[in-house]
Amino acid sequence: MENLLNYTREELSLWLEKNGVRPFRAGQVFKWLYLKLATDFEQMTDLGKDLRELLSGHFYFDCLTLADRQVSADTTTKYLFCLADGAYIESVLIPEKDHFTLCVSSQVGCAMNCRFCLTATCGFVRNLSAGEIIAQIRAARYFLAQKGIDPLKLSNIVFMGMGEPLANYDNVIQALQVIMDTDFGMKFSARKITVSTCGLVPGILDLGEASSVNLAISLNATDDRTRSWLMPVNNTYPLEQLLDACQNFAMKPRNKITFEYILIKGVNDSPGHARHLVRLLAPIRAKVNLIAFNPHPGSDLKQPDPNAVKAFLQILLDRHMTAIVRKSKGADILAACGQLRARHKDGKGD
Repeated sequence: MENLLNYTREELSLWLEKNGVRPFRAGQVFKWLYLKLATDFEQMTDLGKDLRELLSGHFYFDCLTLADRQVSADTTTKYLFCLADGAYIESVLIPEKDHFTLCVSSQVGCAMNCRFCLTATCGFVRNLSAGEIIAQIRAARYFLAQKGIDPLKLSNIVFMGMGEPLANYDNVIQALQVIMDTDFGMKFSARKITVSTCGLVPGILDLGEASSVNLAISLNATDDRTRSWLMPVNNTYPLEQLLDACQNFAMKPRNKITFEYILIKGVNDSPGHARHLVRLLAPIRAKVNLIAFNPHPGSDLKQPDPNAVKAFLQILLDRHMTAIVRKSKGADILAACGQLRARHKDGKGD
């Protein structure tokens, strides 16, 4: 049995044709999966009984089980999902003014070992399949529909959950084809999707050629020594290589690359760091998201002082950079940036 969510519409069309079914039926199946959010093949009532039996004999699409749900005081919701092999991942549904954003995971655990990230303490288990990535979005839309909320209000996707998306490049690209299928798929606009990376240079260049989604770089330091201490990936792809890749990243003329900069007290939050950041990013069409470090158990890093955050931001703004302080949501349930761990209340999932 195969996970049907791993198939693009074109791939399903070819499979149907090989099995004696007119390929246009793929569009009907996709509408049931991604627009009507069907939970089994029998709900696909405009497909004949023989076709429903053919599909159910070869495919499944219920590859996630909701293991836990936590709701923050700010109504951010964190979902803990159990996968078919017993592994756990987390997704975070973030309420915005007139829509929702879903933070999706791309791996079980993470191998990047960034010092500020709780996911790093899990170690790396495996990549998610395209279908397991897609299933997180399908599930979140289904949960919204159960509350009487238009599921299409979930209109923004950020690949900022567990894992490094560009270390699972092929499956992320496969998932994006379904997510951005505007005819029969999930109908997400490329400008509403952001893929974040810690700095895997080859994947950055490949992503720019393969897709028009937004790119976010987890930067967090302005010199190689500090960045390598915070993010071991910098030993392989130091700042010069990373920033050169950003300059060569293919994007539309009005687009900018987002640079995420987690402010950590005494590490990277001084006025000197801010001025150096301006110089580093001057050649790049860039915008900066400043994020105050979110504490988590076991970390000896500290949150910056609020005045240091304001001063850092003001230096960027005074030098005409596009920059904001991004408010972290869901910190009280460990759902904020760098806090995902996928630990079940019975201790499973580490």
